[in-house]
Amino acid sequence: MGDLSYTLKVFRRIGLIAPNWPHRLIGAGLQLAKWGPGFPSGLHSAARRVPHQLAIIDDAGEITWRELAQQVNQLTHALKARGLEPGDSVALLARNHRYMVIGMIAIMQLGGRVLLLNTMASASQLGELTKRESAALVLLDEEFLPVAADVPRDDVVLTWAESDDPDLPTVAGLLAPESNASPKPPEKHGSVIIFTSGTTGLPKGAKREEPRDLKPLVTYFGAIPFSGNSTIVLSSPLFHSWGLINFGFALSTAPTYVLRRKFDPAQVLRDIEQHRAEVLVVVPLMMQRLVDADPEVIASTDVSSLRITASSGSALAGELATHFMDTFTDSVYNFYGATETGWVTIASPEDLRAAPGTAGRTPWRTTVKILDADGHEVPAGETGVIHVGNDMPFGGYTDGNTKSFSDGLMSTGDLGHFDEDGRLFVSGRDDDMIISGGENVFPRELEDALIEHPKVADVVVTGIPDPQWGQSLAAFVVAKAGEELTEDDVVEYARGRVARFAVPRRTVFLDELPRNPTGKVMKRELPSLD
Repeated sequence: MGDLSYTLKVFRRIGLIAPNWPHRLIGAGLQLAKWGPGFPSGLHSAARRVPHQLAIIDDAGEITWRELAQQVNQLTHALKARGLEPGDSVALLARNHRYMVIGMIAIMQLGGRVLLLNTMASASQLGELTKRESAALVLLDEEFLPVAADVPRDDVVLTWAESDDPDLPTVAGLLAPESNASPKPPEKHGSVIIFTSGTTGLPKGAKREEPRDLKPLVTYFGAIPFSGNSTIVLSSPLFHSWGLINFGFALSTAPTYVLRRKFDPAQVLRDIEQHRAEVLVVVPLMMQRLVDADPEVIASTDVSSLRITASSGSALAGELATHFMDTFTDSVYNFYGATETGWVTIASPEDLRAAPGTAGRTPWRTTVKILDADGHEVPAGETGVIHVGNDMPFGGYTDGNTKSFSDGLMSTGDLGHFDEDGRLFVSGRDDDMIISGGENVFPRELEDALIEHPKVADVVVTGIPDPQWGQSLAAFVVAKAGEELTEDDVVEYARGRVARFAVPRRTVFLDELPRNPTGKVMKRELPSLD
């Protein structure tokens, strides 16, 4: 199939080419021409195409596309009135709700830089990041005021107020109905800075450039079959690249987003049932919590409408995908990539059934190569560093650094291999690999084995010094509630499933692992084994 016919096929499915009133189609086209590719054009195009359709269902109620576009315009004018100018940076620390979306798009309409902060940011991180990135204003949910103690209160606007009469201005309070007029686009588009997870240190700011055209849209929706006007339960945090990319790309399909400030498995299942949601966006930890939800809730909730469960953000452990699909619907699409790289591969439900643990196949207009230490491509079955090239430009880090490249392809920093059928398997981070007794050992292999233990609820594996073997593996294990588990149990189970040199030499039992909101383990917060 040629590029043009493939593009038209995808556009028809997502609703970009669909019957509509001519004036609405023309209006949507004019918004794209006015704003160029990006969030503002996606918002205003949707408002022209389906003005009365619900845009967001959240903890505050419901709002249509026309109302959402008007409120974004209103906040844009209000921010200008506060003195913000194109190029200014605005920190945004908020959970998933309409005012987070309104704030983010308004800043971009103004030509500002949106600094998307992790909801687990500490006071020191918030202070240092806002200072490092020269933030002129901080928008945050009221619950995060304690971590913003060092930020002058004149520089704070609340995105979500817990109290009825807060002492600080709120986004909702800044919205003035007389300011509905669409602002003039800035000379330079606004941008988004996503901060890396910071599992080992202060997060780095990664600049995501706007796509230059619609090719990334075609690639993504060619691999993950969204349909126009779908209802999307977007559970993944919007401050994270996975939640953000799904929000941004889905704008072109004029969907209805269901956003909740806190993730609750029972609420997610109710939302899917009540709104007949076709799409669920999650990180793997959320998938695990859905599988482990109250069996009575699972049995009594109808989620048959679910066609796509889009997962990314951290490694999809063991056979979680097949467990999820056995429990709910055959709907899991696993996205392997990173904030810096965009996508690398995407696994379909068929891939995950045929080869559990695969990271999937290379999508359209994407190049993935496995290179050795000398930069030479290795054959299928051999492990090397994964490199990628696609249509999602990376603007580098805000400190001026960037990722390493080889032959025009960006290094992911991960090791992996392709099988004979073209499916990618990721072994783990290049810097996670240890050498034990002369053998290359990857912690993920042991993690994938131990998570299948019927008494294990969660596990992470790290390398530790070993006087006999040079290095060995330590397993940090969380037992399921009410279950008794010993170190001998863990070792015996591992011996039957991994090579001798991958059996853990130390096992530590914890009440819970220190995970961030996207499911990644904060390894610096694990107990020291010195």
